[in-house]
Amino acid sequence: MQREAFENTEIAFRHKSDRALTKAYWLFKLIAFGWMVRVGKLFVDIALALRLPLHWALRWNVFEHFCGGETIEACKVTTLALDEYGVGTILDFSVEGKESDADFERSFREILETADEAAGNQHIPFCVFKVSGIARHALLERVSAGAELSEGETSEFAVVRERVDAICRRAADGGTYVLIDAEESWIQDAIDALALEMIRAYNTQGVVVFNTYQLYRHDRLDVLRRDLDAARDGGFHLGAKLVRGAYMEKERDRAQEKGYPSPIQPDKASTDRDFDAALALCAARIDHMAVCVGTHNEASSARMTALMAEHGIDKSDPRVYFAQLLGMSDHISFNLAAAGYNVAKYVPYGPLREVVPYLIRRAEENTSVAGQTGRELQLIEDERARRRQRRALAS
Repeated sequence: MQREAFENTEIAFRHKSDRALTKAYWLFKLIAFGWMVRVGKLFVDIALALRLPLHWALRWNVFEHFCGGETIEACKVTTLALDEYGVGTILDFSVEGKESDADFERSFREILETADEAAGNQHIPFCVFKVSGIARHALLERVSAGAELSEGETSEFAVVRERVDAICRRAADGGTYVLIDAEESWIQDAIDALALEMIRAYNTQGVVVFNTYQLYRHDRLDVLRRDLDAARDGGFHLGAKLVRGAYMEKERDRAQEKGYPSPIQPDKASTDRDFDAALALCAARIDHMAVCVGTHNEASSARMTALMAEHGIDKSDPRVYFAQLLGMSDHISFNLAAAGYNVAKYVPYGPLREVVPYLIRRAEENTSVAGQTGRELQLIEDERARRRQRRALAS
């Protein structure tokens, strides 16, 4: 599939009405101004601190665009709309920043419900979770650092492991994939260890569990190679979700503050190089794995389609999926799906006030990633112009 194919805006936006397309245009137009995002974040922080109502300010713009709803039930409208055009759903309970065990238990139960919703549901090929959503960040940091845990911490981590195992077991029983998201480098070793344990346990006959590899870290390509070798030698299948990464500024700031070498690649070209090398590695070793290509990059998406053709991998092979976030890169998602590839959208959901951190990150990401907002805007403008021209010719 050539990069030019992603420029078909009729396919990219046929799921959006004129009204929805206009709202998306103005949303990205506002996000394009970095100062607007910074002011909006300050306003939201104050509103949260003072417990002011936020629904009126966020529900019908940012929340509606980037989220499926506040509950699994509410997401069904989005799920069915995506499925109409061959795009699957990844239900993502996006409540974060919690610290109490009651909150972790609530998140754990909700994640189990997403696995139940996905079971036998062709519209929902994956469920997903962050380990930090069901465990204290500080505990994961201590485990990752190899610190000697207290008796209480040992018991606490055993509960975390039980939760992770229960989620993976529920996904396996329901015949669905489960993605374990990557997080900050200082808690990632604990997440990797849990993920690999689950992969060894549940991926014996095929892939159920996927770990996530952030290729903006300079060591992740080697880690992917190591895990693929372990799968080959250990008689199990690796599930790998490939992403560039989501914590770059935080990672660099912490490394500088604490005086250790940054785990982040020196530049974007290095990240792109490793991401495409990871694609090539997965395509070449697909008999021992399944891969979810999580990218908003047209070149990488086109590269993976070329690698699939090169290695004789059918477009609809269930071992290869492409994934993007709801509300972003529709030109990639819907054009890939129209061409016959497996595609799914992350569909975040949760109580509006509690998914605000997720919404802020999406706005900041579109502001900071070079060309992201401009590209989204240009494509929307092109489609609006195409529709106006079509109406003029029809009149």
